[in-house]
Amino acid sequence: MKDELMKMLEEREDEMIKIRRYLHEHPELSFKEEKTAAYIADFYKGKDFEIETNVGNGYGIIVTIEGASEGKTIGLRADFDALPITEEADVPFRSKNEGVMHACGHDAHTAYLLILADCLIQLKDQIKGTIKIIHQHAEEQPPGGAKSIMESGKLNDVDAIFGIHILPVAPAGTVGYHSGYSFNGRTYFKLKIQGKGGHGSSPDKANDAIVAGSYFVTAVQTVVSRRVNPMEAGVVTIGSFDGKGSFNIIKDSIELEGDVRYSNDEMREVIDKEFKRIVKGLEELFDVTCELTYTPDYPPLYNDPELTSFVADTLNGIQDSDIKEVKEFPKLSPSDDFAYYLEKVPGSYFYIGCTPKGVQQPYFNHHPKFDIDEDAMLVAAKSVGHVVCHFLDME
Repeated sequence: MKDELMKMLEEREDEMIKIRRYLHEHPELSFKEEKTAAYIADFYKGKDFEIETNVGNGYGIIVTIEGASEGKTIGLRADFDALPITEEADVPFRSKNEGVMHACGHDAHTAYLLILADCLIQLKDQIKGTIKIIHQHAEEQPPGGAKSIMESGKLNDVDAIFGIHILPVAPAGTVGYHSGYSFNGRTYFKLKIQGKGGHGSSPDKANDAIVAGSYFVTAVQTVVSRRVNPMEAGVVTIGSFDGKGSFNIIKDSIELEGDVRYSNDEMREVIDKEFKRIVKGLEELFDVTCELTYTPDYPPLYNDPELTSFVADTLNGIQDSDIKEVKEFPKLSPSDDFAYYLEKVPGSYFYIGCTPKGVQQPYFNHHPKFDIDEDAMLVAAKSVGHVVCHFLDME
């Protein structure tokens, strides 16, 4: 079956590219992917399988492929939302939705999985077990779609789950893996500092919220530099400091927003404690009041060591001209709600190189000029296809 599947995927590479380019031209933001979800559902019309739509807290779709004989159940996930970015990439299929762009590669994720799923449906009489195809909405916008899909109970019977993310850190043909904690967790925060306004000439009669906020920006960086194990990675980012006023008026209140990144749950607890301690101290030090919103978004992503080794061994043990190199990647700093699946189901999230040909310094995911080598989609489809065949013992 594996050889037949690989041949089918090779023959349909052009279709993957066509699908990806259509989706790239028609991106939709998280929780607003109505037309994208309809496109995905329409792709599956007339095929022999079970489909569930509107799964979770949005437009999630689960396609269940029942094999001819009993066996294990495997889940495969691809996300399909886009970002609020105005595209600057020089491609003929640029976004037609102003201010919205597939700048993270979710169009390619969806395209490869659609074709892989269709091929597996055609081969279902040779499948031992069950394959659940998860087209997930809203990865980019907390609370995301993954958590609600898991909470729906529709994946309770899954024995293992796998997913990929394309990254322009290696050429197409490269597959990367990392065992254990692999992506950072993330927490969103908003801090409102309420002081006492006044005249710029009389600071003694006011409590300057801007001064308090400026102190906070500096002090909160000490959480990572002085409270986190230096062998671990953590980040506190102030993304917004809203204190605009008049040059001769002491501002009475300001708002700051940002996020916190942490590589494991132990670090999260340390940063949470110290962050909140600094906010409390700010009130005492500057005689202000603080209103803190502190909301964990996505947990750290933990790849099951045994199944990650299984992925690496599987892909290292094959002879496939499209998969040129399989290597260990370092722990990465982004966050991804695939972590919610891995909290409940063992699995592995691995990486597909997609650096455009001839480009020495590619634009990374989320950049307005982000682009990919479309050969990466066939590499993704084949890599996941090999993992499926090996896991379900269908060599």
